[in-house]
Amino acid sequence: MAVLTGLPASTLRYYESIGVIAPISRGASSKHRIYDEDDLDQLMWVACLAATGMSVSDMRQYVANGRLGPAAAGEQIELLAQQERRLAREAEYIALRQRYVRLKIDYWGAVRSGDDARARTLSEQARTLADELKRARKQ
Repeated sequence: MAVLTGLPASTLRYYESIGVIAPISRGASSKHRIYDEDDLDQLMWVACLAATGMSVSDMRQYVANGRLGPAAAGEQIELLAQQERRLAREAEYIALRQRYVRLKIDYWGAVRSGDDARARTLSEQARTLADELKRARKQ
């Protein structure tokens, strides 16, 4: 099943046990899970939500709302909008980390070339950015 969904079997069992996905039917003799097309569709979009970093509780709510259909559209939009905002904050934090790494690369390039003035300037910029990173991490 991991090949079809990108999720390991242990994650699928966990999601089923906590109600993120509906219980999967089992074979009469083997007791192995038997996935139909609807199960696979649900697992695919749960896998996509998981790939966005959505929390398990939000995924559970999303699945429950999905069963309600159009009546839950507003809640679905809000859940997804919250996730979009979280991802935007993560992207901003990653961009700060990339800027810090770029400053350090430039700093060491200045050190290697003997440009002490540029190295000092870059070091000061890196310190300022490190403080910004600390503040961003706390948010």
